[in-house]
Amino acid sequence: MSEPQDPLRSLFKEAAASGQSRARSAPLSFITERAEQVRRRRILALAVGVCLVFSGTGAAVAALLPDSTGTTVPATTPSTPRPSPVPSLPSSPRTSLPPMGSPSPGQGTSGASTTPTRSQSNPPR
Repeated sequence: MSEPQDPLRSLFKEAAASGQSRARSAPLSFITERAEQVRRRRILALAVGVCLVFSGTGAAVAALLPDSTGTTVPATTPSTPRPSPVPSLPSSPRTSLPPMGSPSPGQGTSGASTTPTRSQSNPPR
């Protein structure tokens, strides 16, 4: 069986013959340079991947470790109120101490203590 002559087929055959006659292999230096570039890119990609893994691991460890620098607040409020600081008396020069039987300034005649009661204490922070 013989195929009819196709003009397109004959043009493709001529192009193939022309390409084969002009074909030559690439120089060895070009091939070596390309291989070196590919190797450098692979090493760079590996180094970037390792850095990302280490930084991600470091961030995860830092997030999971307790923070020792901050103050911690108790989960529940204490049942006893915190004592309020004792108010300081104004500093005034005294010439003599009061007699032992008389109340000191700030105390009434009943001799009641000046410790704050629950309603007078500061709320917990």
